[in-house]
Amino acid sequence: MTTVSLSSLTGDYSIDPDHTQIGFVARHAMVTKVRGAFNEFEGTAHLDGDDPAKSSVSVTIRTASIDTRNEQRDGHLRTNDFLDAPAFPTITFVSTGVQQLDDTRFRVTGDLTVKDVSRSVSIDFEFQGSATDPFGNLRVGFEGSVPISRKEYGITWNAALEGGGVLVGDKVVLEFEVSAIRQP
Repeated sequence: MTTVSLSSLTGDYSIDPDHTQIGFVARHAMVTKVRGAFNEFEGTAHLDGDDPAKSSVSVTIRTASIDTRNEQRDGHLRTNDFLDAPAFPTITFVSTGVQQLDDTRFRVTGDLTVKDVSRSVSIDFEFQGSATDPFGNLRVGFEGSVPISRKEYGITWNAALEGGGVLVGDKVVLEFEVSAIRQP
C-alpha cells in the first residue's frame, strides 16, 4: 500500500454496495460456523483526515436481505425467532466517535440498533488504502470486525442439543469490508 496523506482523503463518502460486504459469523451446533451477509444496505461517511475524531459514519441495513446461502435458514432468520424483518425492517449503525489508533487503524464507536434495541459498540477498522478508479472516483477501503451478543439485542431463540449445548451460539461476529466513494 502506498502511503497517502490522510488529509488528502478528507470529504464525504458513500458506501459502494457493489464492492462492500457486510457479513457475520455465528457458531452452529457447537461444532461449526455459519457465515452470512446482508445484500442490501446503504451508508455514508465523513472522513476528516486532519482530525479523525471529527469523522462520522451512518449505515442502514435491510434486515430481509440476510443471506446465508440456505433459503430455509434465511426464512427462519427473518422471523420473530431472530430478526423479525417484517416488524424491524432495518438494522442501523450511527457513529458517536472515531479514534485514530495508529497510522492505519481506527476505532469507530457508535450505536448499533437491532430490533429497536440500541447498544454502543466499538469497531476497529484498518485502512486498506485509496485509489482513483477508471471512472475518476476516489475510493477508500476499510476492513473491520466486532463480536456482539445476540441476546443483548433480544435475539434469544435456541434449541437444546441432545448431547448438551445449544444449536446457535450467542456470539455473532460482524465483519465489514468497505469500499466508499468520495462524493463531489
